[in-house]
Amino acid sequence: MNAGATSARRVVIVAYDDAQILDVACPSGALEIANEHGAAPPYAVELATVGGRRARTSSGIQLAGARRLASVTGRIDTVLVVGGHGTRAVMTDQRMLTQVRRLAERSRRVASVCTGAFVLAAAGLLDGRRATTHWGYGDVLATVFPAVTVDLAPLYVRDGNVYTSAGVTSALDLTLALIEDDHGPALARAVARELVTYLQRPADQAQISMFLAAPPTGDRLVRDVHGHIAAHLADDLSPPALAARAGVSTRHLTRLFATHLGTTPARAVRAARAEAAVHLVRGSDLPLATIARRCGFRSAETLRQAFLDLYGVTGDRIRRMPDMPRPLEPPHQQTPGRGDPRTNGATAD
Repeated sequence: MNAGATSARRVVIVAYDDAQILDVACPSGALEIANEHGAAPPYAVELATVGGRRARTSSGIQLAGARRLASVTGRIDTVLVVGGHGTRAVMTDQRMLTQVRRLAERSRRVASVCTGAFVLAAAGLLDGRRATTHWGYGDVLATVFPAVTVDLAPLYVRDGNVYTSAGVTSALDLTLALIEDDHGPALARAVARELVTYLQRPADQAQISMFLAAPPTGDRLVRDVHGHIAAHLADDLSPPALAARAGVSTRHLTRLFATHLGTTPARAVRAARAEAAVHLVRGSDLPLATIARRCGFRSAETLRQAFLDLYGVTGDRIRRMPDMPRPLEPPHQQTPGRGDPRTNGATAD
């Protein structure tokens, strides 16, 4: 693709030695897939470094084909600074900081991944702004740059035209959000499906999510079934269907879930569907009936009942809340509530 094409959204990724390779690969890969799914105008991604040198990532892999930062001219849609151990040196590299400031002035929006926030802060681009970074480095960012309001709760933060994101894989959440801003939620969902990420996490989700984390079990069959549930919410996820897929009896699957997760397959499915629905309620304007279907609920009423049982609030209330609702109990080991299936063969919606 011609990076200079006026019809393209030009994205300049700023890298350096000891950068985290995933911070480069997640955004560039997601934007490439957005193009394959018809992004119009498409994205034109460029890698840029000081002097146009190869960037040696912290994994040892070298990124070639970079442009000289000083040679990047013209209109830029997005400039994105990656993170990694190399930020320690980059924070004091005046050539880098001068170029980042210059590119920011030419860009519609500015973004960073993980500790890339330190580079933006050192360049003065986060002064007076709210920002986030990897949870392990937030105290350092706040101490070194007191003019920055550090918020470690969200996966990413938007303050004006400046976006900062948390650790590594939140680069994907940020990029999906940028794609949605540019092209709408349908394209963002298509990219998420292509990348086999089962949902797009909104900015205000906590950096560490109980639902997205692997279930606390060493049993491979339970982990596999739980992963299948998360990736196929709209499918038939009744206990018999899950048991058949796992190659065990319904009774045995129920016993495994009780032993390793402290819940039943049906309740695990209901909790997974409800949390996915929460994300869609907060991240889109879709009607509850549409969200219910996409997440595997039979109707908006069964979704409403699940919200009340698991979160204690309605969908309309969730949409208006300033922060993500928290389950009344952990997603696993939940007490059956109204409308919650108590029998092995009950459906989970």
